[in-house]
Amino acid sequence: MRDDMVLVQHFLERSAQRSPGKTALITDAGRFAYREIDAMANAVAHALVADGLVKGDRVAVFLDNSLEAVVGLFGILKAGGVFVIVNPTMKGGKLAYILNNCGAAAALSAWRKHVVLAEACSEVPTLRRVYLSGNPPVRARHVGVPTASLTEILRDGRATPPPPRSIDVDLAALIYTSGTQGTPKGVMMAHTNMVAVANSVIKFLGNTADDIILNTLPMSFDYGLYQILMGFKVGATVILDNAFAYPALTIERMVKERVTGFPIVPTISSILLQMDGIKRHRFEHLRYISNTAAFLPVEHIVKLRKLFPSTKLYSMYGLTECKRVSYLPPEELDRRPTSVGKSIPNTEVFIVDQKGRPVGPGVTGELVVRGPHVMRGYWNDPKATAKKLSSDHYPGELVLYTGDLFRMDDEGYLYFVARKDDIIKTRGEKVSPKEVEAILYGLEEITEAAVVGIPDPVLGEAIKAVVALKGGATLTAHRVLRHCSQHLEDFMVPKYVEFRDSLPRTSRGKIDKRKLNGAGGRA
Repeated sequence: MRDDMVLVQHFLERSAQRSPGKTALITDAGRFAYREIDAMANAVAHALVADGLVKGDRVAVFLDNSLEAVVGLFGILKAGGVFVIVNPTMKGGKLAYILNNCGAAAALSAWRKHVVLAEACSEVPTLRRVYLSGNPPVRARHVGVPTASLTEILRDGRATPPPPRSIDVDLAALIYTSGTQGTPKGVMMAHTNMVAVANSVIKFLGNTADDIILNTLPMSFDYGLYQILMGFKVGATVILDNAFAYPALTIERMVKERVTGFPIVPTISSILLQMDGIKRHRFEHLRYISNTAAFLPVEHIVKLRKLFPSTKLYSMYGLTECKRVSYLPPEELDRRPTSVGKSIPNTEVFIVDQKGRPVGPGVTGELVVRGPHVMRGYWNDPKATAKKLSSDHYPGELVLYTGDLFRMDDEGYLYFVARKDDIIKTRGEKVSPKEVEAILYGLEEITEAAVVGIPDPVLGEAIKAVVALKGGATLTAHRVLRHCSQHLEDFMVPKYVEFRDSLPRTSRGKIDKRKLNGAGGRA
C-alpha cells in the first residue's frame, strides 16, 4: 500500500499515535482518550472479521450519538467494511428498506431499540448478525437474526490493530438521502471523497488540535458526521450531544468545556436567540459558529453577531452528494449577508441553463459542482446516478448537477434561488413529499394527499399536509399527526394539516402543488 495513502480511519489512528492520552470524545458516558477510542475500534474490527465480514460489506449503525456509534464507524472501516449510519428515530419499515437496499451484512445497535429491530431485521436476508449495546430488557423481543454483545466487545475485545484491508478508492460510506420518488438513495462516498472534503473544510475553518467542537447534530446527518471526522483528523476534542433538547444545559456545557467550534442549523439559531439567560454567559473561547442545511435569515445573522461578538460566523451550502460546496468568509457577512459564498478549496462551481450551457453573472440556472468530493453515484441506482452526474463538460470526468437554482455575482459569490425538485429541506434534513404522502394514504379516511414545503423562519421550510377525505368520513388534524409520528422520523412529521373538499389538478390529472403552498410557498 502507498505510504501517502490516507483512509478515513487514519484520522483516528494517526491522532492516537500523536496524542494517545488526549481527550478525543466527551459523551454522557464519560471522557475517552484517543488511545481508548482506537483500541475499541480495533476490537469492533476484529469481531466483524471473525464473524465473516468481507471487504466492501455494508454495516449499518443504528445508534444515537454515542461512544458506540463513533467507535463502530471506525471499527467498520478498519475491518474493510462500508458504514451506513441510519437515523436513530427511523421506524421499522424504512429501516428494513435501507438494510435490504444496501444488502447489509451486519448492524450495530442497542437493546433499547429491540422493537424496531425485531420489525426490520427478520425481513433482511443478507443480515448475518446484529451487535447490541446495553443489557436486554426483561421482555426483549428477538430481533430476528443472531446477536452479539457490543458492550462486551468494547470491554474485552482485541485492542491490537487489524491488518489493513482497504485502499483509498474503496467505498467508505453510504449516506442515505431522500429521493424525489419517495425512496431513500444511498450516496456512495469513497475514502478519497471523504478525505478530500474533510481537508477542504478544515482548511477554511482553520481547525487545529486546540479545537473543542460541540456537536448536537445527529451523526446520520452528514453535517454531524463530519464533526467527528474533521475533529479526529486534526486531533481535536469532540463533545457529542444527542440533541439540542435542553438548550440551557448545552450552553452551560459550552462555557464549562471552553468550546471553540459550534456547528448549527437555523433551528438551533432560533432557539439560541430566544433564550433569556444566554446573555449572562461569556463565550470568549468560541472561535467559530458554522451554519448549513438551510439559509440563515439575515436577522439571525445580526443577532448572533451581537450575542457572540468575538466569534466568526460561517454561512455554508452543501448537499449530501458532495458534502460541502461553498462558504462565505466571515469578513464578507456585512457586504453579502444573503450569499452562501464561494466554492470551498479544491472545488470548482459554475451555473448552467436548461440546456447545460454555462451562464454569466446574474443569470439564474442550475449549480454544477466539480471536485474530488463528488460522490461515486447512488447505490444500485444507475438511472438516478445518470441524472445527477454528467461528463458533458469534462470528458472522462463526472460533475455533479445539484438540482438547485443559483445565481452568481461578478465576484463569484453564490446566491441560492430555489430547488428544481420538490424536496423539502426542514430542520437540516431532506424530506421527500412522496414518502410522507405514502404514510398519509395509510389512513383509510384520506382519498387525496399532497405534501408541500412552506417558508418557516425557524425550520427553513415547514411541512404542510393537504388532504381530502372520503365522503362522510371524519378525521382530525391530531389523528393525522399522530399517525405520521408513528411511521415517520420526527423531522418528517408535518407541522400543518389542511383539509380540503378536493385537491386541485393540472390538465394532465396530476395534483397541482403550486396551488397548495399558500403565500410564499414553493411547488
